[in-house]
Amino acid sequence: MQVTSVGHAGFHIQTEAGSILCDPWVNPAYFASWFPFPDNSQLDWDTLGNCDYLYVSHLHKDHFDPVNLAKHVNKDATVLLPDYPVPDLKRELEALGFTKFFETEDSVKHTVGGLDIMIIALRAPADGPIGDSGLVVSDGETTCFNMNDARPVDMDVLHDQFGKIDIHLLQYSGAIWYPMVYDIPKRTKANFGKQKRQRGMDRCRSYIEQVDATWVVPSAGPPVFLDPALRYLNDDHGDEGNIFPDQIVFLEQMRIHGNDRGVMMIPGSTADLKGAELTLTHPVDPMTIFDNKAAYIEDMAQRMEPVLAAEKASWAPAGGEPLLEPLKAFFEPLMAQSDLICDGIGYPVGLVMGEETVVLDFPARTVRAKAEGDGKYRYGFRIAPELVRTVLRDNEPDWVNSIFLSTRFEAWRIGGYNEFLYTFFKCLTDERIAYADGWFSESHDDSASAELAGWEVQRRCPHLKADLSKFGVVEGEKLTCNLHGWQWDLPTGRCLTSKGHELRSRKLG
Repeated sequence: MQVTSVGHAGFHIQTEAGSILCDPWVNPAYFASWFPFPDNSQLDWDTLGNCDYLYVSHLHKDHFDPVNLAKHVNKDATVLLPDYPVPDLKRELEALGFTKFFETEDSVKHTVGGLDIMIIALRAPADGPIGDSGLVVSDGETTCFNMNDARPVDMDVLHDQFGKIDIHLLQYSGAIWYPMVYDIPKRTKANFGKQKRQRGMDRCRSYIEQVDATWVVPSAGPPVFLDPALRYLNDDHGDEGNIFPDQIVFLEQMRIHGNDRGVMMIPGSTADLKGAELTLTHPVDPMTIFDNKAAYIEDMAQRMEPVLAAEKASWAPAGGEPLLEPLKAFFEPLMAQSDLICDGIGYPVGLVMGEETVVLDFPARTVRAKAEGDGKYRYGFRIAPELVRTVLRDNEPDWVNSIFLSTRFEAWRIGGYNEFLYTFFKCLTDERIAYADGWFSESHDDSASAELAGWEVQRRCPHLKADLSKFGVVEGEKLTCNLHGWQWDLPTGRCLTSKGHELRSRKLG
């Protein structure tokens, strides 16, 4: 088996039974905020795209690149399709001209053209835009687990179906806007960022321990920010609160914790594998990039300046009619069919767009202008009008994976994170909102328990059902689930991260 990095979460897997192209991202994403790092635009995409199979893990734009897929990827390729409850991914690929689909069953091993494959599909509303997934491929000699940025909750199925994993590809760096965009003091923001950075790497190390592969490739991040207004987000100036650590940082983190099986790959790097044996080749010495990262980013920014300018030119104009009525027509029908989510949000949310403020009044299920006496909203967003006009023009079904991941906005909140609010912004179609509201209404079995550091707690995390015996960490009287960094006060069971989501817990002895 030959595994070639094509940048970010993208890989080309060549076997005697055929080739699989995974998550080929080239063009800037999220309002041109994100570019692949290191630069992968000079790869031979026509050759890479002449593949037998295509795997797109989910619809995040740093995994699903419609321009690259349309221009360079063979439309006769068979798409290995995750088992998602909402068929948006299949529809998008069909619109690009793909017609052959192998529809997998979640966490079930299939034989396809001489390859054993399994796709672990995650289906919670918080997983990508209604779904995220990881791919396992075995050619009979070598087994590769491409986890990209999925967060599976059960690794037992992996070993039950495939045994030993030879190479594990997974995310280690941030993909979020918190805490950078929040209106909080600079020192507080730096402390939150430092915690977020470390938790992300801790979660990755937890997965590495559970998968226990011979070789580990940190992938799926970070992007590079080339817009001058966003350059401060790059981890190239010694900021301990930066949530986008690069491969060098994480490989050192692995070594600090006694793991020397990490493998550096940049776009064009190739790992030739025969079971546990690995031979690695690079197109250039990776340290020519990382030894002077700031200079590399500056050079890349100059080369990509026309691309960035063209992207900005495609946005809708900032001026025009007030946004109240278009937003009212867009949001109110969704509010009307999502009682559980609206009640979970529980308060009005402010959208400040230039000189205009619109209120999403979730308890009343209405969208209205700001009223006298409203005061400061518990949650609010300051978003440039041109970004809002663009997502409305394009019928964008997911503001989280367009506006919010762009980091081209500011936010404030009073109190904890509101999962229901961001779920609402991910599910801006009738089909998505119906699925998400139904998902939250389902009951879960929380009867099983686990013992952690002298506490008995329910085994499944109240957030997204991760196994706390594997992902739970107790410090004093606080429990952290490293899957997403959510925290609970153990004496009371109160969630410290978001409203609701109480934990069953008691002190032993």
